[in-house]
Amino acid sequence: MQDRIKLAGAQYPIDAVASLDAWRDKVALWVKSGAETGADLLVFPEYAAIEQAHALGPAVFGDLNATLTAVAGLADERTALHQELARQHRVHILAGSGPKQRADGGFVNAAQLVTPNGKVGEQHKLILTPFERDWKMTAGDELAVFKTRIGAIGVTICYDSEFPYLARAMAVAGADVLLVPQCTERISGNYRVRTGAMARALENQIVAVTSPTIGEATWSAAVDYNTGAAGIYVPAEFGVSNTGVLAEGRINEPGWVSAIVDLRHLRTLRHGGEMRNFTDWLEQSGAQAAETAARVRIVDLT
Repeated sequence: MQDRIKLAGAQYPIDAVASLDAWRDKVALWVKSGAETGADLLVFPEYAAIEQAHALGPAVFGDLNATLTAVAGLADERTALHQELARQHRVHILAGSGPKQRADGGFVNAAQLVTPNGKVGEQHKLILTPFERDWKMTAGDELAVFKTRIGAIGVTICYDSEFPYLARAMAVAGADVLLVPQCTERISGNYRVRTGAMARALENQIVAVTSPTIGEATWSAAVDYNTGAAGIYVPAEFGVSNTGVLAEGRINEPGWVSAIVDLRHLRTLRHGGEMRNFTDWLEQSGAQAAETAARVRIVDLT
């Protein structure tokens, strides 16, 4: 496990890709440019996979159910592409999330963490937004922490980051890094996710990385308006960051936002920092009962 790692979050535009080959080329260029920053881990946004629908024509991208069904049908292809790119660039990648069809026919919002050795871990969104409920999406039912050579990683997809017990369970299970892919329509949504990510970093004394979809995609029945900025957040602590913000992008400007973080130093804060939020968490009324009930699956991707 590395002590110091470089993390990068994408401010990723949803484009009207002309073909699936054009989509593959776009993702490959983004991974290449992200790897060129020296990052160990690249984070792509929630629902970034939806742009594949444009390549399939208006009968697909203009209809919500057709979009979900078609993009879910391309899940294996997306996995294979990100495995190839992770190996090629020797970088860990949280691929843009997308719908995945379950055996019962329902769709979950699935994000995959892909390592340079080709291993893949998957986290489903647990708490659905009102619009996802309108889409008839299905909530996931399991939390995971992914053990990698660069650290232990948890994923809270967008709205999940706004619920403290989820990230807390991951941190107790060993997570050092929290990835927060997001798809937010308005600036208010971006700041909700930003606030959640910063709070989870503070409470658990970990690093959190956000990555938004950006720009207008009025052709899409699913992700027509997108607003956000990527950020890398840590506890506001002397010797780490006075503000809790290691790096942050400008709203709706495409590109990568990156920063180096010392995971070993963050771990020492839990017992020896100015404040000890992680350790003192259990002093809250009811916290012990919630922690005892939490279940997290540990997935070895080393």
